[in-house]
Amino acid sequence: MKTRRVKSSVSLSSAQAARAYAFLLLKFRLRSECELKTRLKQKGFSEELSQDTVNFLKDKEFIDDRVFARGWVGARLKRSLGLRKIKQELLQKGIGQEIIDESLAQVKEDYRENQVVRQLAQKRFSKLKGVDLFKAKARVYAYLVRRGFSVDIVGEVVKEL
Repeated sequence: MKTRRVKSSVSLSSAQAARAYAFLLLKFRLRSECELKTRLKQKGFSEELSQDTVNFLKDKEFIDDRVFARGWVGARLKRSLGLRKIKQELLQKGIGQEIIDESLAQVKEDYRENQVVRQLAQKRFSKLKGVDLFKAKARVYAYLVRRGFSVDIVGEVVKEL
């Protein structure tokens, strides 16, 4: 004999559902305010409810764009990305220019872009052994620029190698 599932007559309110979904998203990684609001709207929650949910999470200190930006910068630097690329990603995530500048300024002091570019370039050149030198330089240059490193530093390092 088959049993049927009966839907419970008690459903979550929209606000509870929006908060539950927001917490689910935050369970996997930190999110920016803008990113969270966008995801809530994509899920079908109204503009007003999405904003209320984001405000609630801000008040309870579950989300903070400054903390998000610092964490994002640190994680992306570990993946050997340039500051230009990181800045672009933060802008796409809806982080304000002031917060981005502040987060990048904190890491610029200790960050040695020359060393990172040189290491990546050497590693990339070693993979291009059989390729014409001119083509290899062009490929390495393009690779490093795509990763968001300064065009000047990339040019300098590629010339040296």
